[in-house]
Amino acid sequence: MPTIFRSLRTFSASPLDAPAESRVSVAGSRVPPRGPSRRAVLAAGAAVGAMQAWPAAAAASAAAKSTPAPTPAEAVWPRALQVPGGVARLSLGPSATRPQAHAGEVPLLVLGDPIEWTALVGIALSAPTGTATIRVQAADEAARDIAYRVEPKRYKEQRLTVAPRTVDLSAADNARYERERAHQQQVMATFSTPLPRAAELAMRQPVPGRRSSSFGLRRVFNGQARSPHSGMDIAAAAGTPVVAPLPGKVIDTGDYFFNGGTVWLDHGGGVLTMYCHLSAIDVQVGDTLAAGQPFCKVGATGRVTGPHLHWGVMLNRTMVDPALFLSA
Repeated sequence: MPTIFRSLRTFSASPLDAPAESRVSVAGSRVPPRGPSRRAVLAAGAAVGAMQAWPAAAAASAAAKSTPAPTPAEAVWPRALQVPGGVARLSLGPSATRPQAHAGEVPLLVLGDPIEWTALVGIALSAPTGTATIRVQAADEAARDIAYRVEPKRYKEQRLTVAPRTVDLSAADNARYERERAHQQQVMATFSTPLPRAAELAMRQPVPGRRSSSFGLRRVFNGQARSPHSGMDIAAAAGTPVVAPLPGKVIDTGDYFFNGGTVWLDHGGGVLTMYCHLSAIDVQVGDTLAAGQPFCKVGATGRVTGPHLHWGVMLNRTMVDPALFLSA
């Protein structure tokens, strides 16, 4: 069932105001005409206010103790970060049926329910800063544009020394790369159903190890600038099993020039994950995986400086920061 995205608000009762003056009788005795002192009146008013407020305070305290803290599965995933390489979460408002949303011609993942729908928008690393828009079409309504803002983010630079043939490509290697790129573009266009549930977008780390902050790094190979790094590198020894971060289906496997041994998983709605530089692939196209199921092993194939897992997360054909899908 779809998850409702809402803001939770906390309300607190206002303190009771005690009257400045009062005619009070205790056990039927009459108050002297002069009336009580101001100090006595204030003290009595405070006591009455405290007695009236106590049940509400006690109930609030009991409710707070009985309400469990939100679990990671109940949190909102992925986290919003409206920068190049990040994710925008855009409210589409209420609608009896799920609206269709697109960034240009690319379909977007829309989650929620008739009370409120939310579009998840992957923002490309190459996206310019400033205002961007998506197009939304709800049933029996005119199409409308929703604007959002992409804020600037400066990524660091990474200089690497690799085999010269993986930087200055021969004619044969360049032809191979172009064929592989065309094939992978078809893979990246996958948009399948059923759509994932919101809670299922909380991913687990696919392999144990230190997670680098390498996503978005401006890479320089052998002194030559290349495309920014579009995944997360996780340090792990060759042969370490890699597990599926979400339930998914294998939609591509191969040995590619730059990525080496590679597997693509489809999690529905344009959410794809990629695993590169593998030493072993233990699945084939069409296999379905449960979250946490091993399916390949860490290696050092392709253009690398040593064994590690390159893990990529794609949303609407756009590589985004995998850290936005991790709970810690």
